[in-house]
Amino acid sequence: MASDSTITREYPLDRFRNIGIIAHIDAGKTTTTESILYYTGKTHKIGHIDAGNTQMDWMEQERERGITITSAATTCFWEDHRINIIDTPGHVDFTAEVERSLRVLDGAVVVFDGKMGVEPQSETVWRQADKYHIPRLCFINKINQIGGDFYKSVESIREKLSPHTFPLVLPVGFEKDITGVVDLVRMKALVYQDYQADQLEEQEIPADLAEKAKKYRSELVEKLVEFDDPAMERYLNSGDTFTPEELNPLLRKAVISGQFYGVLGGDGRGVIVRTILDAVVRYLPSPLDIPAIPIQGLEGADTLTADEHGPFAALAFKIQTDPYVGRLTFIRVYSGKVAAGSYIYNSTKGKKERLSRILLMHANHREELKEVKAGEIAAAVGLAETITGDTLCDEKHPVLLEAISFAEPVIGLVIEPKTKTDRDKLGESLKKFLEEDPTLKVKTDPETAQTLIYGMGELHLEIIVDRLRREFNVEVNTGKPQVAYRETIRRTVEKEGKYIKQSGGRGQYGHVFIKMEPMERGNGVEFANKIVGGSIPKEYIPAVEKGVKEASESGVLAGYPVVDVKVSLFDGSFHEVDSSEIAFKIAASEAFKDAQRAADPYLLEPVMKVEVIAPEDFMGDIIGNLSGRRGQIEGTEIRGTARVINAKVPLSEMFGYATDLRGMTQGRGSFTMEPSHYAEVPASVAAVICKKP
Repeated sequence: MASDSTITREYPLDRFRNIGIIAHIDAGKTTTTESILYYTGKTHKIGHIDAGNTQMDWMEQERERGITITSAATTCFWEDHRINIIDTPGHVDFTAEVERSLRVLDGAVVVFDGKMGVEPQSETVWRQADKYHIPRLCFINKINQIGGDFYKSVESIREKLSPHTFPLVLPVGFEKDITGVVDLVRMKALVYQDYQADQLEEQEIPADLAEKAKKYRSELVEKLVEFDDPAMERYLNSGDTFTPEELNPLLRKAVISGQFYGVLGGDGRGVIVRTILDAVVRYLPSPLDIPAIPIQGLEGADTLTADEHGPFAALAFKIQTDPYVGRLTFIRVYSGKVAAGSYIYNSTKGKKERLSRILLMHANHREELKEVKAGEIAAAVGLAETITGDTLCDEKHPVLLEAISFAEPVIGLVIEPKTKTDRDKLGESLKKFLEEDPTLKVKTDPETAQTLIYGMGELHLEIIVDRLRREFNVEVNTGKPQVAYRETIRRTVEKEGKYIKQSGGRGQYGHVFIKMEPMERGNGVEFANKIVGGSIPKEYIPAVEKGVKEASESGVLAGYPVVDVKVSLFDGSFHEVDSSEIAFKIAASEAFKDAQRAADPYLLEPVMKVEVIAPEDFMGDIIGNLSGRRGQIEGTEIRGTARVINAKVPLSEMFGYATDLRGMTQGRGSFTMEPSHYAEVPASVAAVICKKP
C-alpha cells in the first residue's frame, strides 16, 4: 500500500549519506539492511529471509528463492542524518543492478560472510566500487556462527582486495560466545546480553583483550596519520595521544580518500548494526565530499558540484514498472532541484518530458515529494522516453553526464509463446523488460522466426520467463540455453565491395574499398573513415558505416556477431546520378562479409570463472569432472573446513553442472560462476557449432 505521508524535515547536504549495501550472495546483506531499518525506526520488526518477510526483497521470486534479484532503495534517519540506502543483489547474474547503483552512490558498506571471507562476487563488487572510486567500509558478518573468524576474514580482505584494510573494532569472545566488540577509536568495549537488544552497553576492555586492542589501535593510528601532515608530525613527536574526537576526523578523511577501508564485525541480525550506522554517518562521504562530476555541454564548465542553486542535472539509473503508478524512473540529482509537475529536458535523447510526480521509495512503498534536490535519490513518474543512463537537465542549461556501461550477455534462450494471445502480449512484455534491464537482449531469428532472449546466466533468464508468466500472464515454451558465441579474424585483408543495379529509370551505384584488421579482445567493431580526395562524398560515409555495423551483427561462420575488428574505408567511387545511401550500405555490407571470409575467421566462446566449494573427500572427482568439461584448474585453497577449487571453464560445458556436482558430493558441494573472458573455440568444437542449422 502506498503512503500519503510527506517528508517535511529538511536536512543540509552535509547530513546526507547515499550508500549501497554490496556483497557476495548469502553474506547477509539484506538481513543487515533489515536490521538497519529496525534500529533506525523505519520498521517495527526485523524481517527474515527464511520467513520471506523482508522489506527489501519484496518481489515474489525474491521471497521464494531467498535471494535479492533487483536493487531496492529506502531512506532512514540516524543521529540527525538522512541515509539513502540501496540494497543490491549478490548473485552474479544480476551484477548490472550493482553496477548502476554504484554509479550514483557516494559510499558503500561491503558485507562479508565471516565463515567464508572473500568470495568470488565479493571481488566483483569490490572491482565495481573501484571503477567508480566509491569510498567503503567493510562489515564482517556471521562471526558469531560456527566457523566464523573475524581475524581470518580481515586477512582474506587484505590479501585479495586491499592491503589498506584496518579493523575499527575487535570481537569480544569467539563464535557463539561473542557478546560485543571493542571500539578501537574510543578504546571501550560495546557489549550486549542478547544480540537483539536495543542498546549496546559501554564497558572497559576485558583484560584478556587489552594487549591485542592496544596493538591493533597502534596499527590503526599509524596508518591514519599518513593522511594528515600535522597529525603525522604530532604522532612522530608524542606518539598516540589522540582522543576519539581528534581521531574521527582523521578516520573520515582516510575513508573518503578511497585509500583506506575500515572494518567492522558482528551479527548483522542484531544490535551490532548500530556500529555500522555510527560509522556510516561519521566516516562515509556526503554529496559535498565527493569530487565534482564530469559533464559535457555546459558553457564555461566541465564539472558540476552538489549545489541546489545550480543548474538542474540528474542521471536516470534504473527503470522499474510499479503495479500502482506505472513506469518509475529512478534518478540521482547532482545539481539544482526540480519540482513535481515541471518540464525537464532529456539531453541524451534531445527530448522534453514532463515530470508529473516525485516519489521517495521504501522498497515497493512510496512517499510523495514536492521536489527533489542536489544529492537526493528519488523516483520520477511520467518520463516515457527516458531509459537507464540518460541525463535529465534544464533545457536552458543542457548538460550530458557520463552514461553507465554494462557487460554483454553471455547466454541465450529460445522462447515461444504457447498461444496466439501469448504471442500478441509477448512483444510488449519484453519491451518493458528491455527498458528495465540493460543486460537483457532480445533477438528474432530471421530464418526460424524464433525469439531469443540473451542474459547474464541461466538464473537471469529463468527469472525473466517466470516474470512473464506472473506479471504479464504470458505463457512460453523454452528451448535449450544457447551460448552467445562471437566471431573474429586473424589476418588483415583489403576487399572491394560493389553494388550496381540497372533497371530502366534510375539505377543504384555504390563502390567501396575497405581494410579489415584484427584488434585486441574486447574492442567490438571500430569503423574509420580514411577517404581522402573525395572519392566518396561525405554524405555517403554514414551509410557505409551503417552497412559495416549491420553486417557485423551476423558473421559468415555461423551467424554470430563479429567482434574485435577494425574496418577502415580507404577508397571507392560514386555515380553522380545513381549513387544512393542504400547502394553504399549494401556495397559496404558485401565488402565486410568478403573480407571476413578472407581474414581467417574463427569462433570465440565465453569462458567462466568457476569456484567450487566442497569437502576434501570429493576433490578428485570434481577436478576430473571439470577437466572433462575443458576446464583449466587454476588452484585450490582451504576455506574453513572445506576445499575450494578455482577454474576457468567454457560456458557451453557448464550446463547441467549443478546436478552433476550434487551427485558427486552427496549434495554437499556448491559452486558460483561469473563471466571471465572470450577465448578461441577449439577447431573440433567449432566444426560442430558451424554445422548446426
